[in-house]
Amino acid sequence: MGRKRTGTGKFIYFCIVNLICSVFFGCAVLHERQKVAVNKVPVNKVAVDNEESQKNEALKILSDRLLRARELLEKQDYDGSLKEYQEILSLAGQNPPGDEALSNMGLIYAHPGNPKKDYGKSVSFLNKLKKDYPQSPFVVQARIWVGILQENEKLNQTVQKLNQMIEESKRVDIEIEEKKRERGK
Repeated sequence: MGRKRTGTGKFIYFCIVNLICSVFFGCAVLHERQKVAVNKVPVNKVAVDNEESQKNEALKILSDRLLRARELLEKQDYDGSLKEYQEILSLAGQNPPGDEALSNMGLIYAHPGNPKKDYGKSVSFLNKLKKDYPQSPFVVQARIWVGILQENEKLNQTVQKLNQMIEESKRVDIEIEEKKRERGK
């Protein structure tokens, strides 16, 4: 009287249960790996390396500044955010998060809400990012933005040329109309 059931519902439940177990098992394995990594630290090494603690302090300062710069950008304080990113760039040198700072500085100068937007500066920051941090994950976005901004600049130049041609055409039309009126008198 009907088709034979295939058991698809049971298979779906089995997949869901399997996925949940995999997630829990994966988390447990990660937790165990972290314990093993912590336990591998030699017990006799009591003093913390001064250089390591300085790096950690510098990273904390940089992460606090990154957070502050992002908050300023959310509040549309473009100048304040730029200053924070410039400070991050000077503190980080050629290390991350200098790449993020350059990327965000380029995006701030291209931001449509920024009253001081400057596409030229935006492109220069993004190109500097590509040059100074070629392995950065922000480079792909920088290439895309540079392409978009350069294309936008070309289109703006084309629009300006067309507007000039329209104005010239209007001026010529007015001159022709004036000559027609003079002939008609």
